[in-house]
Amino acid sequence: MTAIVSAAGFENPVHEAQATFRAAMRALAEPGLAQAVTPALLAPPPLQPATAALLLALADFETPIWLDPAALAMDGLADFLRFQTGAPIVADPSRAAFGVITDAAAFDGLDRFAQGTLDYPDRSTTLILQVDALAAEGAFELSGPGIAGRRRLGVTPAIPGLARALAGNHEMFPRGVDLLLVAGDTVVGLPRSTRVTEDAACM
Repeated sequence: MTAIVSAAGFENPVHEAQATFRAAMRALAEPGLAQAVTPALLAPPPLQPATAALLLALADFETPIWLDPAALAMDGLADFLRFQTGAPIVADPSRAAFGVITDAAAFDGLDRFAQGTLDYPDRSTTLILQVDALAAEGAFELSGPGIAGRRRLGVTPAIPGLARALAGNHEMFPRGVDLLLVAGDTVVGLPRSTRVTEDAACM
């Protein structure tokens, strides 16, 4: 068994999984507000701590995971996730309950992920997108459920096409992808119900 596969998961699985689940739900209920993912977890690279915690808390044998090429190329990472969660690792993003993009530069839109159907909008992908930093001020303006008026969000690095992809994603509601942005031990939710516009002057 490789060092990554045998790496420890949660120290207190029940408590820490519940805390991480609550952080994810708050992130999606209050889009654009940063939530701390507190469980102490030594994340195997290239996963950031919050990404690893979210996958361990949310994924199971019924929720296939898709990994971007940077993550898939890391020896032992797929086996670590299978070992810790029981989730299958899939090559087709449209079959994934969870998608993971560890390299923000590799983001190329949301269309290839599962969008759900009008009858079953929950049969869609929740995408975890890792970034370097998140800020309460920035180029993105958010509105919609869970937001009183407007809310700003800054994402570093700037990701070409992200605002356009999120705008198209919102137009598909109730279908579409839910996005979790992760920076270190912080997560910000951008569910499909959130309207996202980009202010070029703030970039």
